[in-house]
Amino acid sequence: MTKIGLEIHTYLNTKEKLFCSCPAEHGSKNAQPNTNICPICTGQPGCKPQLPNSSAIEKAIQIALILGCKVNEKLIWQRKHYSWPDLPKGFQNTISGPHSTPNGINGKFEDIKITECHLEEDPAAWNPKTGEIDYNRSGFPLIEIVTAPDFKSSEQVVEWLKNLIATLGYIKAIDKKAGIKVDVNISVEKGQRIEVKNVNSLTNIQKVIDYEIKRQTKDVPKEQETRRFNEDGTTTKMRSKEEAADYRFISEPDLPALLIDKKRIEQIKKSLPETPKQKLTKLIKKHKVEKKHAKILTKKLELVEFFEKVIEKSNPKLAIRWITEELLSVMNYLKKELEELNIDPGHFVELLDLIEKGILTELKAKDILRSWKEKSSSPKKQIKKHSMISDSPKIKEIVKKVIQENKKAVEDFQAGEAKALNFLIGQVMKQTDKRADYKTVKQELEKKLN
Repeated sequence: MTKIGLEIHTYLNTKEKLFCSCPAEHGSKNAQPNTNICPICTGQPGCKPQLPNSSAIEKAIQIALILGCKVNEKLIWQRKHYSWPDLPKGFQNTISGPHSTPNGINGKFEDIKITECHLEEDPAAWNPKTGEIDYNRSGFPLIEIVTAPDFKSSEQVVEWLKNLIATLGYIKAIDKKAGIKVDVNISVEKGQRIEVKNVNSLTNIQKVIDYEIKRQTKDVPKEQETRRFNEDGTTTKMRSKEEAADYRFISEPDLPALLIDKKRIEQIKKSLPETPKQKLTKLIKKHKVEKKHAKILTKKLELVEFFEKVIEKSNPKLAIRWITEELLSVMNYLKKELEELNIDPGHFVELLDLIEKGILTELKAKDILRSWKEKSSSPKKQIKKHSMISDSPKIKEIVKKVIQENKKAVEDFQAGEAKALNFLIGQVMKQTDKRADYKTVKQELEKKLN
């Protein structure tokens, strides 16, 4: 019987590092190597850590709560020792280890037990090929989430991780751009546990699990070991698996115990938003949204909350189509999140209302939506400029002109090429700045051409 467990590491969404005031700029293209550093995060002799970042502590509590964990009220920092070039102090500060009480314990998420989740600092970035070390990320606040070995397949793992990332995105506790790093623990029947370190994408996680199950089934491991993931989908042995004693955990003398007030935990718990699963149920049962659309909407908290505001004053069916198709298309094209576009739900409601009343063509409405690159504006205030042209004599005049100017397309249509009609409709739309009523244009063209 296959058992799979995960140790998930992801960066917390904070402005500063965990024990100093250096910027925590995850993946910033502007930051040159070794520029966001100070004596604390580079481990200079005699330098002691500042008190831990309060924002990181709060986000760690939020994560523990949303994973259904019991939040511990007294947290002891530990030194986890190992000798690698990416760790200048020779140890990592963490709330884990045999003598520690993690931030959260005994949780459950999507039917998978959570053993613990704890806060710790990230090491530097070390390139073993060149020997270069970049300390910009040294000291970034990390949360580690440890699951029980409850997974049975790679497909189950990937689907669960997607739901986890979406849920953590709802509370804005993690840096979505920085992604996740996962240590995957796998064992087959009668085999010892194998750990594959630092797998950094859902695709690679699935590859690792499938490869290891196949490899271990063929040659059942007799001892625990740690392996490295290779880009070709294989794994290579790094070392025998370490035990807790190998890290020589000791209490951190330079950091006091963290005492978390019960009232503060309750306040944070009450401020948590609905989870994607709760939102999904609500959309389907209360708002009668089809499951396929509800799944798209609930991927991002900003999107589903925007939808809920819009349908208070709009036709839900029209809102679903325009948000899940047109709005998402604009976001993907501009590579921006909804909050970056700064679209007022009231302006979006106006846009839908004008479409439904036949005052705007859908083509013109799409143009208006695309123009909201940084901030929306009231479409009603510009209606004279954008309103639909449904005046039959005016459309007849434009259709006549288009037919005269595009004789080849006319001949193609009369020869049986249906696509030529769409071309001619497009020419009419072009001459009316996409304001002509589509049905009237189509009818008038067909009448003239036939």
